[in-house]
Amino acid sequence: MKKILTKDEADLLTLLTNSGYSKTKAKQLVKHGAVAVGDKEATRADQLLSAGELVCVRSEQEMREQAKTCPGLSIIYEDEAIIVIDKPAGLLTIATEKEKRKTAYYLLSTYLKERSKSTKSRIFIVHRLDQGTSGLLVFAKNEVVKKILQDGWEHADKRYTAIVEGVPREKEGQIASTLSESKALRVYTVRDKSEEGKEARTNYKVIKESDAYALLDITLLTGRKNQIRVHMADHGTPIAGDKKYGAKTNPLRRMALHAYHLSFNHPTIPEKRMEFEIPTPGKFHMLFSKKKEK
Repeated sequence: MKKILTKDEADLLTLLTNSGYSKTKAKQLVKHGAVAVGDKEATRADQLLSAGELVCVRSEQEMREQAKTCPGLSIIYEDEAIIVIDKPAGLLTIATEKEKRKTAYYLLSTYLKERSKSTKSRIFIVHRLDQGTSGLLVFAKNEVVKKILQDGWEHADKRYTAIVEGVPREKEGQIASTLSESKALRVYTVRDKSEEGKEARTNYKVIKESDAYALLDITLLTGRKNQIRVHMADHGTPIAGDKKYGAKTNPLRRMALHAYHLSFNHPTIPEKRMEFEIPTPGKFHMLFSKKKEK
């Protein structure tokens, strides 16, 4: 934390620029709640200061630690362009016709507006995780960043942990097909060559196995809706707990799919590669003995 003691009467913006911050940076620091005058958070860059007042400016690391207190969500990373969270299983990414508030988007958006004390604070969807899937989820802080990320999302490295019913015959491989979506919103593999769809490719590797289940490390080479769920079902090993795509058991009382790794080029600093990795929930390992590890 940087501490600045005002020597003469001045406005906050002038004090910060005289202390080495650009005008843009100084305004952003105030906007995001990083500046305090005495024991009160500053809300205006043109706030007048008296001689002898103490101004405290929190570092980016301190702001990230504070940001991890969003109720119902764990914020993994935040900067001026993006925010990365760990979405819990059971929470929607965005609203549906039936549910508007119990979503990652609503919780995060509401929190950021309250934190910044501005109703103009917004976030934008970059990609989605199914309601039953937990793990890393990225939001953009403006529409330009959203477009940059979405345009390059095929090049992002997206990895998942999954428990499937049964054990794949081949311990490592790639599943490729053309996927389409029915009017009932069910994604399926196109069998008729005349039917249109989108190419989908999924790599998998068996990490652990038991008589009834296998723990897989999965890499998405494309990012289609329900891709992993459909591909594993097509392979004869549906995701445990995924009744929609053929699972008959639910040992974890949730869909056993977790997005644990994500990396991509930063949208405003292309030469900066962002990499995030979070642990797979411990109960994913409870079905497997150490003797069966691969």
